[in-house]
Amino acid sequence: MDTDTATTDDAEINRPDVVAAVTAAFERYEAALMSNDVATLNALFWQDPRTVRFGTDGPAYGFDAIAAFRSGRDVSGLARVLERVVITSFGDRFATALCAYRRTATGRVGWQSQSWVRMPDGWRIVAAHVSLGPAP
Repeated sequence: MDTDTATTDDAEINRPDVVAAVTAAFERYEAALMSNDVATLNALFWQDPRTVRFGTDGPAYGFDAIAAFRSGRDVSGLARVLERVVITSFGDRFATALCAYRRTATGRVGWQSQSWVRMPDGWRIVAAHVSLGPAP
């Protein structure tokens, strides 16, 4: 891409209606994560072999691998407090949601990034990455 001719229409970045919709989807994901609502977690991921999740336990390539991970993981000690959330939308079809969090039980700090795309059936995560810092 020729960056000299690239332009950004700032009016399409962080449109309030889009940010509100993605924020609602992100909050739904967070609530499902904290309650281990696997059906909702799965529903919020794009159910496609091209979906990718990188986690603290390794990569999951494709929705089936992500769903298998969700159904078999140990959910003890997952409670967390979000310390910062940044949601940025680009137009009405793509957004990123990034957060910093602290595990309640251990105090460990972690980070999560998600790429969201508006599909015909709603906003879906197409890529995610989760990492944890060292123990305090």
